[in-house]
Amino acid sequence: MPLITSVSGIRGTIGGIAGENLTPQDAVAFASAYGAWLQSEAPGSHRLKVAVGRDARPSGPAIQHLVVSTLVSMGIDVLDLGLSTTPTIEVMVPWEGCDGGIILTASHNPVEWNALKLLNARGEFLSASDGAKILARVQEGAFEYAPVHEMGEVIPVHDAIERHIESVLALEDVDVEAIRQANFRVAVDAVNSTGGIAVPALLTALGVQKQELLYCEPNGQFPHNPEPLRKHLDAICALVPEKKCDLGVVVDPDVDRLVLVSENGDLFGEEYTLVAVADYLLAKRPGHCVSNLSSSRALRDIAARHGSTYSASAVGEVHVVNEMKSKDAVIGGEGNGGIIFPDSHYGRDSLVGIALFLSLLAQRGGRCSELRASYPDYFMAKEKATLTASMDVDGLLASIASEYAGHQPSTIDGVKIDFESTWVHLRKSNTEPIVRIYTEAPTQAEADDLAAQFVKKLEAFS
Repeated sequence: MPLITSVSGIRGTIGGIAGENLTPQDAVAFASAYGAWLQSEAPGSHRLKVAVGRDARPSGPAIQHLVVSTLVSMGIDVLDLGLSTTPTIEVMVPWEGCDGGIILTASHNPVEWNALKLLNARGEFLSASDGAKILARVQEGAFEYAPVHEMGEVIPVHDAIERHIESVLALEDVDVEAIRQANFRVAVDAVNSTGGIAVPALLTALGVQKQELLYCEPNGQFPHNPEPLRKHLDAICALVPEKKCDLGVVVDPDVDRLVLVSENGDLFGEEYTLVAVADYLLAKRPGHCVSNLSSSRALRDIAARHGSTYSASAVGEVHVVNEMKSKDAVIGGEGNGGIIFPDSHYGRDSLVGIALFLSLLAQRGGRCSELRASYPDYFMAKEKATLTASMDVDGLLASIASEYAGHQPSTIDGVKIDFESTWVHLRKSNTEPIVRIYTEAPTQAEADDLAAQFVKKLEAFS
């Protein structure tokens, strides 16, 4: 499996041949290139400092050791956060005056994957142009390391998640008292990663004393595919009604995606995590909201309900953040359960999402399923088409855009075609060697049929 580089980070499977997988050699090369880039951005102005943390997957300790040792060898101090979450590392970077951060996680990818996600001094993902500079340095392969008396030091940090939780509780729109009084029972599936540390601690801090914990041991032994899709979540969907829970909470290994389960065991819908949080916030202060091109029309509808405005960006957190900043958005995120709340920070954060959703549920009263029923009904299908080495994907997508030119397709990110009551979005994945196919329609059958239609189109080109 080749290394995959994008605005989402540098990903690959562990083991194999350097340059074709994520090997120790590649980890050192990318860490060196990142360190050299940081040095070029602030030449000699101060001693650089980088925050580094990881999810719980088994390759994490080895990769972290390589990355930390490389940065120290370049004369850069390292804040070692150990087991952490992506949003925790993102907030710690500016809080600790770091020049950047590295998150060691392959997010929702299976256990054989790992990655380096690179952050700037604001704790945000790098721009495409900055990422290109780092890739160029990797290709050059010429790095300068510090003499022994100028090497960096490792500074262990043990309270990062605790501090992150405290910041969530301090948000004006998080109603801790209402949540405490609601006396919720909440089930948690943290796929045996760092959400097993952070989510139960957050719930306890919010006053949720009745918790049903499922796969919350941070040992990296994923009990199911870690991508939080319905087909992977049978256990928690059964547990929630069995234990008479008010809500089920599912996070991915690095805790930046949030999926909810209603009290009846039905998924609230990963697209509707952002819809619900936007409904809560825009009711308090109408403004602008943002999602990506593959997100549900329901967010646009909710924005209109509150006299607010909506716009879509290309897929990828960095693109959503750029659009949010340009529009001074109140709330934004991605339809895969990613919540970005600027009052906290410009990064997807499941802890923030949980606290805001519980505040909404506590203030409105009623059941989770009733809240879901109050939102416009759209149904999505998500399919994948595996790429082959000979596939001209860009040409394929251009051909499809031309075929549907009468519908004025968007080509900001792949091809998105809006029909009267449905849409389809085709794009190359930033994280896997696949074309992702997203559809939405008034019924699940229509969404599935539309997705199947475009799978056949893609297969015809293979």
